[in-house]
This record gives sequence, C-alpha cells and structure tokens, in this order.
Amino acid sequence: MDLTGARWRKSTRSNASGGNCLEVADNLPGVVAVRDSKDPTGPALAFAPAAWRAFVAQPTKHP
Repeated sequence: MDLTGARWRKSTRSNASGGNCLEVADNLPGVVAVRDSKDPTGPALAFAPAAWRAFVAQPTKHP
C-alpha cells in the first residue's frame, strides 16, 4: 500500500512525554492508516473507514 500522500496527525490520546503515541492518516481514499509515531518509517496498519469509525466509537476504559 502506498502511503506517500498520507497526512499524519498525532492521536489526541497521546501524551506529551513522548511515550506510546499513534499517528493517524485519514485523508486517503478508502483507507485509514495508523502507525507508531516513534517509528514513522516502520509498518502501518490499514483499516476500512467504517471499521476505524467503529473502533474509535468504543468507550475508553482507564484503570
């Protein structure tokens, strides 16, 4: 999958200390891509937009 046109943005759930951070690109037709912000050249996961919306709509549980 070619993600060269992806516009990545950091998750609003990421913290400022540089810990576990996700970046999401939702500007590509028919796909939402997710990657680790600490490894931008590493692998990315790809989701159908409906599957991504269902995932982020789930309630967040904090310990």
